[in-house]
Amino acid sequence: MKTTRRHDIDWLRVIAIWLLLIYHIAIVFQPWAMLFGFIRSEELLTGLWKPMSMLNVWRIPILFYVSGMGVYFAIMKRNWKQLMLERSKRILLPFIFGFFAITPLHMFIFQDYYEMPLGYFPHTGHLWFLGNIFCYVLLASPLFFYLKKNTSSRFTKGLTGLMRHPLGPLSITIFFVIEVLIVKPSLFELYAETLHGFFLGLLAFIFGFLFVYAGKTFWETVEKWRWLYIGLAVILYTLRLTIFETAPLPYLTTLESNLWIFGLFGMGFKYLNQPSSILSYLSQAAYPVYIIHMFVLYAGAFLILPLEIPVLLKFILVVAFTMIICYLIYEILLKRIGIFKSLFGLNWVAGNPSANNNTKAVRSKAEVIA
Repeated sequence: MKTTRRHDIDWLRVIAIWLLLIYHIAIVFQPWAMLFGFIRSEELLTGLWKPMSMLNVWRIPILFYVSGMGVYFAIMKRNWKQLMLERSKRILLPFIFGFFAITPLHMFIFQDYYEMPLGYFPHTGHLWFLGNIFCYVLLASPLFFYLKKNTSSRFTKGLTGLMRHPLGPLSITIFFVIEVLIVKPSLFELYAETLHGFFLGLLAFIFGFLFVYAGKTFWETVEKWRWLYIGLAVILYTLRLTIFETAPLPYLTTLESNLWIFGLFGMGFKYLNQPSSILSYLSQAAYPVYIIHMFVLYAGAFLILPLEIPVLLKFILVVAFTMIICYLIYEILLKRIGIFKSLFGLNWVAGNPSANNNTKAVRSKAEVIA
């Protein structure tokens, strides 16, 4: 099956990483920040949480969808052994390294900020996402390789036909509804290291693969009906903030999540599927920036929160500090030093058996995991 570069998927991954950074920084300014191990500002910005609650229902699921899409592009050019080797280098190695060397860093900063005894605590932290993705590759690759070999099956034709209708993409929401009804998460937005997060991510990962596998049909549908999806998502978000604020209904939140995501896929396909040198740089940087952003964020909070300046300015400065320092670390260290390139998953193009020319090497950026 022929694969083509998807710049919109690259852009959505980059934007999702940026929103993840802003979301995590917003937690610093909430009264419950320390319950999740974040440094907490003495001055709060609780008003930030209304827009963050809109992001929260789709910011992680969209990354799982995009990760499944990335595996589609990888599988089209690899056999099973090549895929496992490549994903082990790209995901498992950074996950193990991050567990022991990256996530303890922000805990050191947390302990120092609150004048606690310093202790070394290896933990998954925000890198739980990578552990999930590697498990999904192991679990779903037999199905994916089967589909690769059976591109003319009745399932493939049925999937393509289903995706032609505006309700086609939304029909998969029934699987997510079944998940929340069985697992019964206390909050839909609790993804990290929970059964709910694991199974929701697995579903999004598989369907992300299937959406690209279905060809342009899915993308043409979400492009055509993007405003319908976004409009319905806005209605459900408004209901969640008003009528269902004290007693949220997880199956409605599940529908809202997918409506936002399909609307964004449609917007991306319509407006973002264009090449650019900026995108090329940001796409390569997205993965290592995701890995290091938490300890940089904590460092920014450590330095900026004690300043006697307006709280909104503190938030803006922490955002700017985190963005700038993350990209400086990437530019100065991670992309230039061989050992860091390996530990942060940046040696993947060289190991791509199909990256023998510039066109294929550039195209393979769509395989990067957010």
